[in-house]
Amino acid sequence: MAKPVILTIDDDPEVLQAVARDLRRAYGDRFRVLRADSGSAALEVLKQLKLRDDPAALLLADQRMPHMSGVEFLEQALKLFPKVKRALLTAYADTDAAIRAINTVQIDYYLMKPWDPPEERLYPVLDDLLDDWLSSFRPPFGGIRVIGNRWSPQSHQVKNFLARNQVPYQWLDIELEAEAQQLVSFTDADVAKHLPLVLFPDGTRLEQPSNVQVAEKVGLRTQAERPFYDLVIVGGGPAGLAAAVYGASEGLDTVMIEREAPGGQAGSSSRIENYLGFPVGLSGADLARRAVTQARRFGVEILTPQEVTGVRVEDPYRIVKLTDGSEISCHALLVATGVAWRTLNVPGIEGLTGAGVYYGAAQTEAIACQGEDVYIIGGANSAGQAAMYFSKYAGRVIMLVRGDSLEKGMSQYLVDQIAAMENITVQLNARVVEVKGETSLEAITILTGTGEKQTVPASSLFIFIGATPHTDWLDSVVERDERGFIFTGLDLVREGKRPKGWTLERNPLLLETSVPGIFAAGDVRSGSVKRVASGVGEGAIAVQFIHQYLSKV
Repeated sequence: MAKPVILTIDDDPEVLQAVARDLRRAYGDRFRVLRADSGSAALEVLKQLKLRDDPAALLLADQRMPHMSGVEFLEQALKLFPKVKRALLTAYADTDAAIRAINTVQIDYYLMKPWDPPEERLYPVLDDLLDDWLSSFRPPFGGIRVIGNRWSPQSHQVKNFLARNQVPYQWLDIELEAEAQQLVSFTDADVAKHLPLVLFPDGTRLEQPSNVQVAEKVGLRTQAERPFYDLVIVGGGPAGLAAAVYGASEGLDTVMIEREAPGGQAGSSSRIENYLGFPVGLSGADLARRAVTQARRFGVEILTPQEVTGVRVEDPYRIVKLTDGSEISCHALLVATGVAWRTLNVPGIEGLTGAGVYYGAAQTEAIACQGEDVYIIGGANSAGQAAMYFSKYAGRVIMLVRGDSLEKGMSQYLVDQIAAMENITVQLNARVVEVKGETSLEAITILTGTGEKQTVPASSLFIFIGATPHTDWLDSVVERDERGFIFTGLDLVREGKRPKGWTLERNPLLLETSVPGIFAAGDVRSGSVKRVASGVGEGAIAVQFIHQYLSKV
């Protein structure tokens, strides 16, 4: 956190310099001393402090200034920093005005000019004021602040990106918080056109930023350091992170490319309670954070947000192309892109995604759901974990399950927990057939098992309805099943024949695709077990097969 500020204001340059000199001599080790030559200039300084979230401890203003007197300045400054200590420097003739200002502007003290010697006539008074201020001072947040609208998809995107990349931030809703409105007014930004507004501790800001812009500002790496690596891993979920840790720890120059945030779909899970070694469970964010720290300790280079758009083979190299047009080559490529939530195709949903309709847990929206009804579509573990998480905030959580039983797709421990929660209701044989709302979600229509349609008010809908792989960029490169999942190992050997185009005198290794040197692990692989632990296991095992492949290259 920056040092608290003492701001002195005087239109006489010699007096201003003398006051600042005396203040720095006594308080420069604990406070930052700034100066301004007019009330209007001082107000601009305070606005910039507010935008940076820097604390102001004391304002020392001369009373007799043109255009704006010291009292008039302090009156306006009070609106910006209500708890700052306020003092006037006055001449003898201004004493009456200073006394009146104690009541009208709530100034804390006035000092007569000249103040020499400061040890007797200045410092004792300011010591008392500053000690009083410090006794009740609570340091500000000191990090990134995001100003936006709860129902703005772009605001949701920024919040979700920061949260999933473990970047602390403070959320300020423009419709609910006066501070948010005040901060926006200082920037001259058009609220309708420029939100979300992201304010950084150094005083800079971004308006309606992309994930890449935010990433570059907070120091995430989006560009590779080198053109060649032993191992390129595409995807930063459990499988990709495990492969990164094992590959780098065993001496492979490794880069991992993740298009959103490390942790993948598992990283958004509110609670994973059946992961080996964590008897009380852990959140997906915790698992991702631990894994990223471990990978970086072994020297893994992590690019995020960055996306691979294509791959080509130029033996002995595999070359991936990124969204910015750059390329990275490697000896071995591991595809661990996992899966994305399948979208719900019903009338009205497209325009409301991010504005009350969310895919996945979207934990950044939980606090905003305080006391409200939250609807969750899905009957597998992810939906159950989300229901338990939102039950801490929502007045009521309603799970809409297409099947006739939770037990068919959900672990028993979650079924039991949901049954024990009084504010969670499960509706079986139910599905959403329409969503309604102008600028945000207002209602949903539910089709029940009896064929009846019910339209109910709703402001938050979270969707967990299965998943699809993101493998279009591998089209015509590796063999995939009809849903896009990647074939590996013996699944590629049919009737004793190796896959078309296979060039080696051996069968594909267990996690190898139809192209030698390209491997797949985790949920993206055809026939994989869709569990965090199995993804971690496959990522670790894949590295052993990669070593086998590299030994023959």
